[in-house]
Amino acid sequence: MKMKTISYLILAACAFSMLSCGKTKDSLDANGTFEATEIIVSSEAAGKLMQFDIQEGQILETGAQVGYIDSIQLSLRKSQLQASMKALDIRRPDTRKQIAAIEQQIATAKTEKTRVINLLKANAANQKQLDDINGQIAVLEKQLDAQKSTLSIADRGIGGDNAALGFQVEQLNDQISKCRIINPIKGTVLVKYSEAGEVAVPGKALFKVADLGQMILRAYVTSAQLSKIKAGQSVKVFADFGIDKKREYAGTISWISARSEFTPKTIQTQDERANLVYAVKVRITNDGYLKIGMYGGFKIAIDEPGNR
Repeated sequence: MKMKTISYLILAACAFSMLSCGKTKDSLDANGTFEATEIIVSSEAAGKLMQFDIQEGQILETGAQVGYIDSIQLSLRKSQLQASMKALDIRRPDTRKQIAAIEQQIATAKTEKTRVINLLKANAANQKQLDDINGQIAVLEKQLDAQKSTLSIADRGIGGDNAALGFQVEQLNDQISKCRIINPIKGTVLVKYSEAGEVAVPGKALFKVADLGQMILRAYVTSAQLSKIKAGQSVKVFADFGIDKKREYAGTISWISARSEFTPKTIQTQDERANLVYAVKVRITNDGYLKIGMYGGFKIAIDEPGNR
């Protein structure tokens, strides 16, 4: 009877030893879920969605136009402003032509002055005639300066009005460009919130896109593990596909939280759940199998410098 009891104890000890060895071998240093960089694209203009033909699951390129919002009223307003700018240009004074008459009078007066000077030398004219012609030239020159100043002020005023209208045209160009719905990143459409024919307003969500080519494992480590990891460090990532089904990926730690937090309820760590942990982001290249929300974890490579 004693021998039978001893045998049971030996078998139990062996089983416990094997289980412990297996757990140590298969356990992960940190666990979490996979996420991706998600962007919600919202409307930047108000109006009817004239075209919006994307589908959930569709892969979009960066900068691809996926639809547009009605911009007829903006285009008409732009045309009106451009017509006003042309009208201002027509009213712009022709300075050269408007001062030509006074310049001609000055030139004639100076010719007459030369003739009077010559007559004065020949005693055929008197000093009063020369003084009169000098006074006439002075008056004409002042009239020319005043005319130039008036025309310059008018020209600058029209130029200022034209520039103001030009800024309004640029504003309309910006508003018209925002009527085009542009995809910001290369990625997959996760959710489509609107359909063609609906009315969009600024800030209304149109669709959600995510870059599934680069996934992020958000995992949690204890304070004791912080000394073993650093940003830029390579780790082995394991994705959980069900019972005894895991895939291994090469990952790089891209971010470590500077603040501790309580472990999320859905995450299990090697320590008790109530312990404070630190969030860590590990970047992985997706081979097409990883999905948002999938569970996974990572192991710290034992051959990493400083981790031995």
